[in-house]
Amino acid sequence: MSSRSLFLALALTLAAPAAFAQTAPVNDAGARVMQISTRGASSHQRITLSLDKAAVVQLDADARDVLVSNPELVDAVVRTPRRIFLLATKVGQTNAFFFDAAGKQILTLDIRVEKDVVDLAGLMKASMPNSAISVQALNDNVVLTGSVTSALESSRAADLAAKFTGDPKKVINMIGVGGNQQVMLKVRIAEMDRNIAKQFGVNLAAAKIVGGMPLAYSTANQFNLVGQALSDLSGAQVGQVCNSQSTNSNPFGTLLNGGNCQIKNNVQGQLQALERVGLVHMLAEPNLTAVTGETAKFLAGGEFPVPASRDRDGNITVEFKQFGVGLSFTPVVIAPGRISLQLSSEVSELSNTGAFTLSGSGVAQGLTIPALTVRRTQTTVELPSGGSFAVAGLMQHNTKQVIDGFPGVKDLPVLGALFRSRDFADDQTELVVLVSAYLVEPNTETAFAAPTDGFVAPSDPETLLLGRLNATYKKNDDKPLAPRASAPVGFVVR
Repeated sequence: MSSRSLFLALALTLAAPAAFAQTAPVNDAGARVMQISTRGASSHQRITLSLDKAAVVQLDADARDVLVSNPELVDAVVRTPRRIFLLATKVGQTNAFFFDAAGKQILTLDIRVEKDVVDLAGLMKASMPNSAISVQALNDNVVLTGSVTSALESSRAADLAAKFTGDPKKVINMIGVGGNQQVMLKVRIAEMDRNIAKQFGVNLAAAKIVGGMPLAYSTANQFNLVGQALSDLSGAQVGQVCNSQSTNSNPFGTLLNGGNCQIKNNVQGQLQALERVGLVHMLAEPNLTAVTGETAKFLAGGEFPVPASRDRDGNITVEFKQFGVGLSFTPVVIAPGRISLQLSSEVSELSNTGAFTLSGSGVAQGLTIPALTVRRTQTTVELPSGGSFAVAGLMQHNTKQVIDGFPGVKDLPVLGALFRSRDFADDQTELVVLVSAYLVEPNTETAFAAPTDGFVAPSDPETLLLGRLNATYKKNDDKPLAPRASAPVGFVVR
């Protein structure tokens, strides 16, 4: 192949990306003309060409032949013995050798063809002027380095680079996020639960001997909303059907167990009237700190065993379920003083409502597995540092009433009240979950206080004679009190 045809073949493959790593003082790869010396150490250099762009290599010696190892990447055209055109057509790496008229090698170029990222870097600088982002091309990929003030700017830079490359997988994001990146979350879970239960009714019992045969009649409330009567001993009673002593399970004596008793009166009435009011107050304030982008979890409660399966020997295996006050959140600082939170909070407690009792034979027969009463919330919010949100709330009001009575008789005017009983249940619940987020920085140990700070155990005379659980002392700012023993070992008496 002649040198002329070789130069034409090389010219069809040469193209250059924008950035250029070089070992000799060579002009920027985006320049039209690169002055390259062929003397001494400058005879072997590394250059970077922008894809689909051309560069002019200006030599200080005459070159006759140019050989490119991979003509599909870089094309070389010899315009004059000292001016050669390089055209980059495909991303990759190759090298070019320059020879003089005597066939002596006068120059070697290691060429890397990459995409031109100058425009992308300029766009990032214009859209995010407070950032320090460096954009570099690596083969067909884009590498982002530097630092930004928030994770939002880092995400925006990655999105711009993904649009530039056409594939997000070709973007290598190595941008660091500066500023305050520790987020402290304060969650307040407040709940009030008020329960009211009322029972009012009349239980009647009557007995009479007819023709030598005792007959007994009785009415009692068997379909209570709150289970059995709130108290069988509450209320009032008129008359006595039997001589036998009444019990909690049988207030009418042995008459209800067969009627074999001496009858003094043939009618007995018992008035059941009681009201029960319950109030539950709960306040939990879990606090947790995490680095932006990382998940932090918190649990104040416990775990209870639940039978899961049996092994091959027939032994029961158990799993432990968590309950209590739980918190999990993932903070992301999206801008200075702006925080995005993925939050999950839960308050659970053991309950007999919905509990499961195992049946059958074996060791686990009759085992009761408690249920859980759960209040759970999961959401994503955005708020400033120091800001608060009410992320969850519940107002629930349940009212239930039941009237039991003797069919037909309970509907009689006036007298019907003696043959019916009324149960009333009212449940009011109010729950709110408040969230506050803060950007925080580390501090010295002396800036924090623990609940145990300042506690001093009392002496034996203080405990026995004065009934104190902690020692009392006067405040002294100059000499802070610190607990110490009066003897190195043994039982200490102060």
